[in-house]
Amino acid sequence: MATMWISQLAERSGVPATTLRFYEDAGLLTAGRSPAGYRMYGEDAVTRLAFIGSAKHLGLPLAEIWELLGVWEDGACADVKADLRPRIAARLAEAEHRLAELSAFTDSLHGVLRNLDTLPDRAVPCDAECGFPDGPLPAGTPVDAPVDTPVDTHADQPIACSLTGEGMTDRVAAWRTVTEGAARTPFPGGLRLALPAGRAAAVAELAAAEQRCCPFFDFRLRFAGEMIELEVRAPADAAPLLTDLFS
Repeated sequence: MATMWISQLAERSGVPATTLRFYEDAGLLTAGRSPAGYRMYGEDAVTRLAFIGSAKHLGLPLAEIWELLGVWEDGACADVKADLRPRIAARLAEAEHRLAELSAFTDSLHGVLRNLDTLPDRAVPCDAECGFPDGPLPAGTPVDAPVDTPVDTHADQPIACSLTGEGMTDRVAAWRTVTEGAARTPFPGGLRLALPAGRAAAVAELAAAEQRCCPFFDFRLRFAGEMIELEVRAPADAAPLLTDLFS
């Protein structure tokens, strides 16, 4: 049976070598060893990774994917269907809940922008006549707006991303576009980016999409006058990924 080095499997599958090693540690992928101790993979690893990628795109956590892999390998197609259906129904309910939250949040952001557009342009320090106390969200008053997950839940998430290949390239490009020119301030466990308030909706939408494929990231959006602050947190093991994506 033909075998591949980890670099060859990464190229064939579009899954980074770091993620392949993580999958092996998590029990999702099996690797043989060469006489020199290097990881070696069979052709079946490509199919297995495609299955894992499909399951992650459905929003399944790695623990459930591990369970589903056992059914997929040993059971009939009907068994996979019976096992998968309740899992997808649960993910669908979660996605609809997140969508409702994001829709309400987007409506609030549009309200803030409409309020900002009606405020007078004054060449004096801000006071009550500026109108900042009015509007859906008081500009100038910090307002925490967590995106998608509760505070600190990212610490329990596996360091793996379901995006691969072209999808990952497009996501990186999207983040670099929306954060262009941002003032970046690192802090323990994360990075803070200061951006114009006009990008708030795009940032919120992109952060929500990011957490669906990389749930170990934790996003917090704060309004401060005509600026927004995006805080991105990640576990220590994901620090290189945070730096690559947001720095």
